[in-house]
Amino acid sequence: MTQLQKITCSILLLTSAVLAEDNSSNKQERSHSVREVVGKVGALEVKNMSIVDNFKRMFSEGKVSGRIRAMYGGYIQKKVSEPDTYALAVGGILKYELAEFNGFSGATAVYTSHDVSGLTGKNSKHNPDFSSSSGSYTEMAEAYLNYNYKDLNFRLGRQIIDTPLADSDDIRMIQNSFNAVIVTYELKGITFMAGNLQSWQGYDADLDNSWQAIGDKGANLVGASYHDGVEFNLWYYNITQNTNAIYLDFGIEYKINEDVFIHTVGQYLKENELETSGYAANIYGALFEFVIDDLAFSVAFDKSKKIAGKQSFSGSGGGTMFTSMDTMIIDEIANDRDVFAYVGGITYNMDNFGFLYAHGDFIGNANSAGKKARILEHDIGAEYNVNDEFLVSAIYVISEDKESSIKTSYDWNRVQIMVNYNF
Repeated sequence: MTQLQKITCSILLLTSAVLAEDNSSNKQERSHSVREVVGKVGALEVKNMSIVDNFKRMFSEGKVSGRIRAMYGGYIQKKVSEPDTYALAVGGILKYELAEFNGFSGATAVYTSHDVSGLTGKNSKHNPDFSSSSGSYTEMAEAYLNYNYKDLNFRLGRQIIDTPLADSDDIRMIQNSFNAVIVTYELKGITFMAGNLQSWQGYDADLDNSWQAIGDKGANLVGASYHDGVEFNLWYYNITQNTNAIYLDFGIEYKINEDVFIHTVGQYLKENELETSGYAANIYGALFEFVIDDLAFSVAFDKSKKIAGKQSFSGSGGGTMFTSMDTMIIDEIANDRDVFAYVGGITYNMDNFGFLYAHGDFIGNANSAGKKARILEHDIGAEYNVNDEFLVSAIYVISEDKESSIKTSYDWNRVQIMVNYNF
């Protein structure tokens, strides 16, 4: 592929991200990668909780919410020794939230997913992405106490967190949640956060083993974010016995007229190894988006600089790199080598229908053993919102190992169809 073709393809993505809006705020917050866009399809809306004047009414005016989801997913393998896999799963989330009394509230939520026998592959043909290798997964994934006073919020327990290196990544059936203590404070549009993470569960944490420890003695984080025309994120993480990480991004949105705007952001991730963990990285990137009414074009770029014998760590979740796709992220090949990643896409949204095409090219220079890597990924997605609660979506992914003359574990096609109802 020529450089011109790369740039042209690269004019193809992150705007689907641009059109996403954070349900927990009245400020628009743009998604920055294909993976973030996929993760927000079918996301639960954050409910406005009642404020009550006595303890009993905390329970009587509590709210039940959740979702029912069915998902089919299968891999068509190109490597001769690899069998095709598939599964159909049904499940969802059932959440109960207390009303707020004197600033105190709380919630519990059960996540569950079960493969449908007869429509799911057996043994080596089973796809474990949705319900674990056993075909069934049920967990009390959220159980927290919350205290709110003016612009200060304190939350203790199992909860959803979305930060650059720890996020929910809701791209399959079971999203990530964290056992954590989190404090947030709002000041003139800036959200400050500090906390400690001890463990996590979900698709990225390995559904076969439920709650997994984070670091050796947890992870500490502190950060600040702002999203309102100008946007920035500045975060520090101490993932014990693994890495100290600093993440920064900064961007602007420039409106040309009522229907046309430009959005551009730069990012930087620096990771220092702790206790010979093997995790160290120096990654920088940028994205550019151009939106015309319902049509949007975009390009993203990340470069991971070689650190001899070390690999990058995108965090507990899908990672914050602008080039993170439905399946491929820069971590896959950023081990002991320079890596260049280009991702681009085009989106079109009309009424209740949305379409996305994204192309990613991940190029790894020779590592210390002289081995190169190059992986291509194409994501083709569509969704139809029947109404505010009910939607149907599908994504088709093509992965190709362009460095190997024979088919490898990176050569496959993947299809995923989701029916989602939120209540």
